[in-house]
Amino acid sequence: MFVTPLSSKLSGPLEERFPSLSNERGRIFFGLILTSIAGFAVSIQTLWISSKVSEGGNFCASSSVFSCDDVIGNAQYNTDPIFGLPWGGVGAVVFCVLLYLVYSTSKEPNAEWVDSHLKLGSLLTFGGFFIIALLVFYEFQMEKICQYCTTAHFANVAAFIGFFRLMKLNDSEDWNQS
Repeated sequence: MFVTPLSSKLSGPLEERFPSLSNERGRIFFGLILTSIAGFAVSIQTLWISSKVSEGGNFCASSSVFSCDDVIGNAQYNTDPIFGLPWGGVGAVVFCVLLYLVYSTSKEPNAEWVDSHLKLGSLLTFGGFFIIALLVFYEFQMEKICQYCTTAHFANVAAFIGFFRLMKLNDSEDWNQS
């Protein structure tokens, strides 16, 4: 929620402890950092599950439509078609890069490279929409939904919103408002 315009309503009680939350730029950075960490964590979890399922274990199997074992454990769908890497590993790398982009930008918000970092973050997360569409298509084909994958997809959407908002804010005179 910190990457959305509603963040000013959420941050009120936290502003005394975290002064950076008193302005829009600080709230978006805070939300993006949390989102990137969460996306990285859930991607590592899906990578771990795919490794364990390939060894023959069951971790979240169910007889319902929600079955991450069926989705993540499906070798035909759980690897990217270009490099053959598990999607969880791809997500972990991407969220790690996003974390670097947002954290370095938050520490040096007026550096010359900030604009390119924000554009790269927006581009990476926008490209993630095509990956999400492919993975949701796979889930429809399997008639199963992976809760962990869906969480990573939401993290990508939230990261896109945050990077896009920061990119627009960087283009305005409000960037250096405190």
